[in-house]
Order: sequence, then structure tokens, then C-alpha cells
Amino acid sequence: MSRFSSLLLKLVLAGSVLFALLVVYLDARITATFTDKMWELPAKVYARPMELFAGARFGLSDVSYELELLGYRKVTNPGQPGQFSSYRNRLEVYTRGFEFPGEREVSRRVLLEFSGERLQSLAAGGSRVDLMRLDPLQIGGIYPQHGEDRVLVRLQDVPLSLRDGLKAVEDRSFDTHWGFSPSGIARAALSNFRSGQVVAGGSTITQQLVKNYYLSPERTIVRKVRELIMAVLLEIHYEKDQILESYINEVYLGQEGPRAIHGFALAARHYFDTPLEQLGLHQQALLIGMVKGPSLYNPLRNPDRALQRRNVVLGVMAEQGVISAEHAAIALAMPLDLNKRSKLRNSFPAFLDLVRRQLRLEYREEDLSTQGLSIYTTFDPLIQRQVESSTERVMQQLDARGELESATVVTRFDTGEVAALVGGRNPRYAGFNRALDARRPAGSLLKPAIYLAALEQPGRYTLVSSLPDTPFTQKLEGGNVWEPRNFDRQSHGNVLLYQALANSYNLATARLGMALGLDTVAQTLERLGVSEGIARVPALTLGAGEFSPMAMAAMYQSIAVGGYRMPLRSIRNVADAQGDTLSRYLTEYDRTASLQATYLLQFALQEVVRRGTGRAVYNYLPDTFNVAGKTGTSNDGRDSWFAGFSGDLVAVTWIGRDDNGSTGLTGSSGALRVWADFMAQASRTPLEYRPPDGVELHTVDTSNGMLTGEGCDNARMLPFITGSEPAQRTNCASPAPRGGITDWFRKLFQGR
Repeated sequence: MSRFSSLLLKLVLAGSVLFALLVVYLDARITATFTDKMWELPAKVYARPMELFAGARFGLSDVSYELELLGYRKVTNPGQPGQFSSYRNRLEVYTRGFEFPGEREVSRRVLLEFSGERLQSLAAGGSRVDLMRLDPLQIGGIYPQHGEDRVLVRLQDVPLSLRDGLKAVEDRSFDTHWGFSPSGIARAALSNFRSGQVVAGGSTITQQLVKNYYLSPERTIVRKVRELIMAVLLEIHYEKDQILESYINEVYLGQEGPRAIHGFALAARHYFDTPLEQLGLHQQALLIGMVKGPSLYNPLRNPDRALQRRNVVLGVMAEQGVISAEHAAIALAMPLDLNKRSKLRNSFPAFLDLVRRQLRLEYREEDLSTQGLSIYTTFDPLIQRQVESSTERVMQQLDARGELESATVVTRFDTGEVAALVGGRNPRYAGFNRALDARRPAGSLLKPAIYLAALEQPGRYTLVSSLPDTPFTQKLEGGNVWEPRNFDRQSHGNVLLYQALANSYNLATARLGMALGLDTVAQTLERLGVSEGIARVPALTLGAGEFSPMAMAAMYQSIAVGGYRMPLRSIRNVADAQGDTLSRYLTEYDRTASLQATYLLQFALQEVVRRGTGRAVYNYLPDTFNVAGKTGTSNDGRDSWFAGFSGDLVAVTWIGRDDNGSTGLTGSSGALRVWADFMAQASRTPLEYRPPDGVELHTVDTSNGMLTGEGCDNARMLPFITGSEPAQRTNCASPAPRGGITDWFRKLFQGR
């Protein structure tokens, strides 16, 4: 044997060994993971369950809306779970029941009676029901580790016409080949030869599935060889039906923002808002046609091109005998018949985005890889509906052309649970989540932190401390000079501290912040829950920095609950497939600010909406409904903010442009309107604070900050930390008349 022949033989043997090892490796990879990938179950994400009891603040329309969201069917006489009827002030509901972690809510027929906006009574089988919970709304299905959404189906639940049509269009020899099609490969090779590059693949359904599960999308010879080998191995180990079923659940059919749409079942929901098994032939053909190019044939963006592709598919289905010529003719005459709302069954992408992020922060990675998780969240569909309707209504009034964006975060006053989240003007769009990721100067929204820092020094500052609202300059590093100005370009001389906040005077606030020190201001923001975006520069006192609506919601949540730093949560608990609750990393609820000083700040924030820059709130709310809040406007009107709270809800709204251009709005002319419109619909409980221990009420003259008699000129009753009340008194000590504004303030502070 020649030397060359010997070398060639050795190379062939070595190559054979390497090839065999590659086959063994690929075989092991497929057999070890394919079944798991085939039925990798997403975590089910649920809203809060609606809790019903006598006296609950739900009207008949609220419960009816929730039932419709849950898919309950309205009938004359509910006879099975999932049905309800309505007559005057009564609802009769046949509940489905639900297995909550550690407790089961049974299915039963319940009679609900309402009186106005309250649930008056509940009864089942003639007996009173003290408390019941409806099954919670599933708001999405996510894979905690990679964020995709799937709706999985069994092959027997897929229409036969769709199965056969898919094979007729994508892989006619699917039932007979061993994973690859020689004729298809030959056609692709010819196309590639003619073009001088890889432009066609000739892949079978099996090869496409292998590529989606295991390989990158790059078009190279090496990747193609691996795909072919793995396709053959897949055919050896698994039945054709298993492969087709996996493909139907895996195939990529479009994109909504950052969320990929995989599988025919999810695509049916997205494009038609219809279960897969209920699709018409014209709809099935459209989805089959999209496999070739989900972006190219996206019917929402390219309807004419999608229609042409659908009609080609219908022609192939008729030609191959999948459907009759008559059925094809009827389907060809049909419109695209798309879901006009253009949304996934997951209708709340911004909130689900928050859930994904908090899952990664609060739970162990190994726990999140468990199959069949159930995630129980704080999401409230009723509050979400209200904040969406307010956003849409007000934004249409402000900007009919759609150039402005908006974001809102709503939390529950007593728990810090995030009840609703709007990440953009179009709440169904799953793209940039402005509630979490838009980082903008907060303007005057930061000012309460400065005033809180001052009020925590009662020996130095009180609500009636005199602050100079006069021009000044501050030298900066590099020789620059900072010269703040008031919004009205005027100075107001000496003003009382609470009046400076209520009227959002920049000069007085900036002077106060500089007197306290930038470190003190920054530390106060951090104590209130603002963890990033803080710029230690003089302009911080007027809101400079980068802050998201979520960060501002954390700050105002802390203020609302009296100085507790309360982590904002979107997840109540997570249960595994057996119903056992997973452990989480919990952050303690810490008091980080003085209760007494925070109470004084709350008073000042009520002054903002009663007499200050936020007084337009009461164009929407009844005068007797107490709330607190603060307007915010960044330089040149680029950002419009409003943040505030009632006795049950905390909300922050932002309006701005994605290009950071001017909005032409202030906090009061823009974001306040969304906030107030929402609060007028959603809030049920006004603020009702009683002074805590260590706070006393004193009557002062608001023209000079001295103690005075209740009936005297400019008399107001204000709270003071014990021992910090003014030392000086006016000469007026006349008795206070009953009624009027003084008596109103007494009732306010005494909680009556």
C-alpha cells in the first residue's frame, strides 16, 4: 500500500471515529431533552382573585366585568360551572371553583345581591356565604427563565385540515421520509449554486423542529449537517405524531415587541382571538402561510401580502386534496378576519414584564426551572381597566395625534402591592415599558424628600418656618454657575415652609436643599426607596436625575404609609405543580423616616391639592374626598408628572415624549388630569389621618407663623412635633367660631 493510500485510510478512519462520536453525542442530546422540550410547561400567571363578601365595594357591573374576563357565559338560568345570569340588582353565578395553595374554593351556585356600588349579600343553597373567591383570571403564561409565552395543544385537538394543510405546504413527504428530503435538498443546492451563497434550505418539518430546539439560525454547511443528522436521529426515536405535535407547538409565527409568538395555538389567540380548534379554513391557511416568513406575511403589518400568501396556501390545500374545491372557494372569498384588538390573550404585557423581573430577583433559579408553576400576583383587572380608560380619555384630549406617551403605576396604600401598571399609551403593546424603564428628571416630584429632611429636624424647621424665596447663584465645578428660577419667573420673598411646597417654589426649595446639604437630600431619597438615578448636584433639589415612574411610586408609597420603606410587589406567592408554596427572598419593611415628620409632610401634600399647584385635582374629585399629591415638571416642559395617594391607592403618572422633546405641559395640565380622572373612578377611601403620638395641633397666623387665636385673621390649625410649636404669639386671642374652614381643619386632623 502506498504512503498516500495509508495516510488517506487513516484520515478516513479518524473521520469515521469523529463522525461516530458526533452522532453519539447528538443522539444523547436528543434523547435526554426532546420530551422535556416537547411539553415544557409555562408558569401560569394569575391576577388577584376577586373576594366577595357582604359589604364589599363592588357593584354589579364590576362583578359582571370580572366574570366576562374569566370567560363565564351569560345565560338565562346557570346550570353548570362557568355560567351566570343577571336581573336588576342580582347576579346568579355558578362558580368553577379553584385549587388555591393550601385551600380549595368549591364550585357552587351563588346568588349575589347588590345595593348601589356595594355587595349586599351572598347566599348558596339558601344559606348565607360569609366569604368566597372567584377563580382568578389567568393573565399570561410565561417561562420564568427565558420569558416566552406558549399555549400548548395535543395533536388530537388540532384541526385535521390544519395538520394536513401544514404538511401539504411545508413537507409533502413528511409521513414517509426519515427526517430529510433528498429532492428538497437538491432543489435548495441548485438555488444556492446559482446565487453563489446559501439562500435556501430545503428543510423538512423535522429539520425545522431540530433547528428551533437545538441550533442557531445561521446558514452554514456545518450547521446544516448537524441538522440533518439530528433530524434522522429524531425520526428514529420518536413517532411522526410526536414530531408534528412538537412542531405545531414550537414553530415561530411572529413577534409582539420583545415577546415571541411560538406555536399555532398562541398565534390563533394573537391574530384572531379564537381558540385553535375553532379557526376557520381561511384563518388556518393564513397561519400555515406565515410559517414561510412570519415578518414578511404578518397580516397586521402587511395585510395585502398576507392575503396573497393565504390564497396560495388555500390553492395548495385544494390541489393536494386536503380540502374540497368548494371549501377553498368559500375560504378564498373570506377577509383576513383578524382580531381587531390585535392583542394576545395576555393583555397586560407591562405588568407581566414586572412579574418576570421580580421573579428573578426574589426566587432561586433552580426553583423557577420547576415545571407547572402557578404565579399568584397582585394584579387587579378592575383597577387596570380604570387606569387604562383614564389614560386613553385624557391623552386623547391632550394629544389626538398620538405623539405623547404616558405611564402609570398604581399600588395599594396599605401593602405596597402593585395593582395596575400602564407601560405606554397603548397598554397592549409589549415593547418599551416606560413604567419601569423610562428614566427622566422628576422635577418637583422630588421636593417632598427635601421638606421631609427638614421636618425631621424640629428644632430647626417646622411647617411655618420662614424660607427665603429669593434669587441666588451657586458655583459649580468647572467654573459654571447654577441659577435656579421659579416657574413664574418671580420671587416671593419670605414664605412659610408648607406654602413653599404647596406652591412648588423653586428658589425656596433649592435654598432649603442646599442648607440641608446634598448628601442629606440624597440619603433621604434613598431612605424613601429611590435606589438609583440620584445625581449629587445642586439641581437635584429641583428634580435633576434619572427616575422611573416605578421609582417615584416607591418614594410616594413610603410617604403615604408614614415613613416605612415598603418594597413594591407584584407577586403574592408562587406554587409548584403540587400546590406547595416556594420560598422567596423577602425584604423587610423598615421604618426609615420619622413618623411625626412624615405626618407633617402629608399635611403639606394635602395643601398642594387644596391650595397649591395641584388644586385642579378637585375638578375631578368631590371636595370632601381628601387626597395628597405633588405636581412635577422638568425643564422646558419635557416631562409632566403627578404623584399622590388617597386612603386606599397610591399612583404615579408620567407624560412625555420618547424623543425627549417638549410636551408643552406642566404637571398640573398633563399628568394630574390622568391621575385625578383615575382616582375619581377607582379610589373608594379618602385620607383620614389622626395625629400620631408626638404631634400636636396649634392655631397659627399664616401671615407670620406665630401662634394665634382660632377666630383671628389668617388663623389655621397646623400640626407640630411636640415642643416645636412657635414661641411667639400674636395679640389676638378671640374664641374660634364654630363651622367654617377652621372647624373643617379640626375635623380633618381629628379624623372625624
